[in-house]
Amino acid sequence: MSAAAGTTLGILAGGRATRLGGRDKAWLERDGRPLVLALAGTLAPRVDAVLVAANADLPRYAAHGLHAVPDRIAGIGPLGGLDALAAACTTPWLLTVPVDLLAVPDGLPEALRAAGPRGACAEDDDGVQPLVALWPVAALRAALAPALASGDHSARALQARLGMGRVRFAGVRFGNLNTPADLAAAGIA
Repeated sequence: MSAAAGTTLGILAGGRATRLGGRDKAWLERDGRPLVLALAGTLAPRVDAVLVAANADLPRYAAHGLHAVPDRIAGIGPLGGLDALAAACTTPWLLTVPVDLLAVPDGLPEALRAAGPRGACAEDDDGVQPLVALWPVAALRAALAPALASGDHSARALQARLGMGRVRFAGVRFGNLNTPADLAAAGIA
């Protein structure tokens, strides 16, 4: 059994990308391939299932064999996607990654799993990456309800309440795409 057994990959692709003029990051192409398909292709062999938290164009995901789930609570940022993924997840573990992740280190799921039963998030050379995380689904579901009810929509605060660890990936920059300059640096027009 692999270290990632019992794990669902949850790609967070439901953001509004306001700093990018609303362009859907999932379908931006890098090296001729949409970001969401490249990310799923890289990590799918390491997990049992793949879900995408997305709020638009759900049939497009289905056409590519991806199961997309919309936010159950609109307008609350990444926690809305995390809530949707946790509700749809059928495995004990949920590995989340943002769709605009530019680097995926070898052994990502296994390294996060090795951090222990409370789960963990990644830390790269840019700092803590709370959305690159392995969540214990039962604990996540239990913690999400009070967090959402209180209006606290911080992934870091949720991880602190769950006692999640951090795994350092030295020499790695996961990267992300938030501005036109980020797109240009990543070779995306």
